[in-house]
Amino acid sequence: MEGKSLLFKLLGDVEVVPLCIYSKENVEEEVSYISKLLGNFEGINLEDIKAPECFAIEEGLNNLQKLPVFHDDQHGTAIVTLAGLINAVKVVDKNLHKCKILINGAGAAGIAIGKLLLHYGVKDIIMCDSKGAIYKGRKEGMNDFKQQIAEVTNAENRKGKLKDVIEGCDIFIGVSQ
Repeated sequence: MEGKSLLFKLLGDVEVVPLCIYSKENVEEEVSYISKLLGNFEGINLEDIKAPECFAIEEGLNNLQKLPVFHDDQHGTAIVTLAGLINAVKVVDKNLHKCKILINGAGAAGIAIGKLLLHYGVKDIIMCDSKGAIYKGRKEGMNDFKQQIAEVTNAENRKGKLKDVIEGCDIFIGVSQ
């Protein structure tokens, strides 16, 4: 965290205080603990929190206050992925909005990438996790956050393992374990 704090200062002239919290508590207790510190800061940068807890902690903090909440594993990865894709499609003379994209990995990075691509205007996204394609109505291995992304991706409701749904895709993004 100290190194990241230095980057914030050097590259963005942002004053940062790294606070490392070791916790095995539940999400509500972690949100409560962080919320007690909010009056002292202008923003929050979460780091190294696994999915699905990272989504719930971010959501909980956003519901409590108006400070920006940034989670590097989600937002940082999604931003650099989108930037790379914008440049990559120029090289191959394709329109990103018309590309069929397969994201392998539905943790913090994968779901955030999917959400940012949707926000950018990409329409055709399929997400996979260790159980295969994520689709509306799938029961196995789902959580609330995978269910939410299933509602807005995989419009064809394709099912199967990665090898079954990769055919016809223009872009493959790998962010799985």
